[in-house]
Amino acid sequence: MDKIIVSCLFPEEISEQLGLESYRGRQIFRWIHEKHMFDIQKMTDLSKDLRNELETKAEFCQTEILHVEESPVSGTKKVLFRLRDNQTIESVIIPHRRRVTFCLSTQVGCPLKCAFCATGKAGYKRNLNAGEIVEQALHLLSLIDLGNRTPNIVYMGMGEPFWNYDEVIRSIKLIMHPLGINIGARKITVSTAGDVKGIQKFADENWQVRLSISLHAGNDTLRSRLVPLNRKYSLDKLAEALQYYQQKTDRMITFEYVLLGGTNDSLKQAQELFDYAKQFKCTVNLIPWNPVADIPFKSPTPEACEAFLQFLTQNGLNATLRKERGQDINAACGQLRRIMLT
Repeated sequence: MDKIIVSCLFPEEISEQLGLESYRGRQIFRWIHEKHMFDIQKMTDLSKDLRNELETKAEFCQTEILHVEESPVSGTKKVLFRLRDNQTIESVIIPHRRRVTFCLSTQVGCPLKCAFCATGKAGYKRNLNAGEIVEQALHLLSLIDLGNRTPNIVYMGMGEPFWNYDEVIRSIKLIMHPLGINIGARKITVSTAGDVKGIQKFADENWQVRLSISLHAGNDTLRSRLVPLNRKYSLDKLAEALQYYQQKTDRMITFEYVLLGGTNDSLKQAQELFDYAKQFKCTVNLIPWNPVADIPFKSPTPEACEAFLQFLTQNGLNATLRKERGQDINAACGQLRRIMLT
């Protein structure tokens, strides 16, 4: 009989599935999600007999930190996790002034195979469950002292979040739970490559979690080359879903646009991006491409980045040029990989 995975559960579910009083479920939930404690034997307000009994019934931790690498330049930390089936995922801690962002993975690898991204190179293995997603955040909290602050959470690591929709939504609700990490919805962002069905479902969620779209091109021919999902959901279909999203939520959308030298960084392509983005209440986040071995693209020049940015802003679009953090340790956008263990 498989053990019950506790980190996936809300307090009332812990009580119900483990046959405990309701207050016991709250105690266990707080140990895991508020105190970041996965060892049942250290949950000292439970009796020793109960701890021993629960240890036979339940799995309290599905993830193990294998390695932490820190950038001496930016302080960015990349964390390699091993899962119970010996698969691996990577997560990232990105500090910036007083703000800290956790970049979480939602799948082991990625099935989308975007042309410029390292994550899909090692292939896709499986979805993560909600507990495996949340445990990333809990482990990352143990690696950094935030005081009374909470981190920003971005579902922007390995995988396409909307292809693991139900587990991602459950993990967000666990992260927001007042007995746990208790992060506000506006500090959480889900990034999708443009899964239309997921966007439509996300629009119907009753919360203020943010939405980000990995766009990378303003015409279908180029976007289909860079983001194969565009062959299924064209820019017009994506626009319909985003219009529905904004009608339902009235929330800002962020377009992520990776600048690839000589591929999508010309002023003509800036015009195409502007023409597409102006339909929406949005901001554009420009990201100079981070080099990845064996992927045949090149980084844009600083001059091309500035010209692209100026074109957008001078035409009235809210746009920023991201200063990458973690590139020196392969922790920046598009550089995360599924490590094979021997």
